[in-house]
Amino acid sequence: MLSESSSFLKGVMLGSIFCALITMLGHIRIGHGNRMHHHEHHHLQAPNKEDILKISEDERMELSKSFRVYCIILVKPKDVSLWAAVKETWTKHCDKAEFFSSENVKVFESINMDTNDMWLMMRKAYKYAFDKYRDQYNWFFLARPTTFAIIENLKYFLLKKDPSQPFYLGHTIKSGDLEYVGMEGGIVLSIESMKRLNSLLSIPEKCPEQGGMIWKTSEDKQLAVCLKYAGVFAENAEDADGKDVFNTKSVGLSIKEAMTYHPNQVVEGCCSDMAVTFNGLTPNQMHVMMYGVYRLRAFGHIFNDALVFLPPNGSDND
Repeated sequence: MLSESSSFLKGVMLGSIFCALITMLGHIRIGHGNRMHHHEHHHLQAPNKEDILKISEDERMELSKSFRVYCIILVKPKDVSLWAAVKETWTKHCDKAEFFSSENVKVFESINMDTNDMWLMMRKAYKYAFDKYRDQYNWFFLARPTTFAIIENLKYFLLKKDPSQPFYLGHTIKSGDLEYVGMEGGIVLSIESMKRLNSLLSIPEKCPEQGGMIWKTSEDKQLAVCLKYAGVFAENAEDADGKDVFNTKSVGLSIKEAMTYHPNQVVEGCCSDMAVTFNGLTPNQMHVMMYGVYRLRAFGHIFNDALVFLPPNGSDND
């Protein structure tokens, strides 16, 4: 009995030591050590219409031309129907959009990343975009093929943000000590953040290619870890009423939840009027969104937007 009790106690002690060791290694890997400064993410808001109206018409036209957004869409062969829908719909409104695939796909033009690992795909896509387009675009938007984005609203949101500052924004999520932008709603990086990220990609101690020694870390968390080392922190994007503009769910699901939790304020409880993204859409829902956002108009109603973003040269957008 004494021998069995002794063995049991030894087992408990060894197990405790092992768990503590794993926890320490995990924290070292994630980069939550003392070198990191404590940071609470900011809540970034879109500009209000009154501020835009104070700008002269010539200045507004110059602003509309100066905002250039490069869109990165990470895809895999199984996403081919979503791929087609994204290509036919909202990506036409990007100043340039390119698809980065896990392998060579003959059906659609894409840049082959030659890996199935989403974090490696993301790293390679960011490096490719920075190396090739750093002098042409000042904002970089990354999304999954299940995401629908309204690029004009993104440009409006970014209107008063300086791309020479390290912006990293979208829908923020907190995981332990780490705050990160969830990929489901799309991720926006300024050119300064891209520059800082690119400088770390070759430093495995700060931006490792593998997410963890014991368990797999999602690609959006790994991006946050790398950016944190560069002094770039996740920031939540909101409208003037504090509503998220990067949505991790579809419009339909958001409305359904609003009807359940805010039955007397379905519209107010659902979504921002200046929403930038929705996620979890099927190919058919993409086309429905395209119709609702860009094509449906109320006869006799004149839209008086304070600022108009012109489509990129050669674009066949709606």
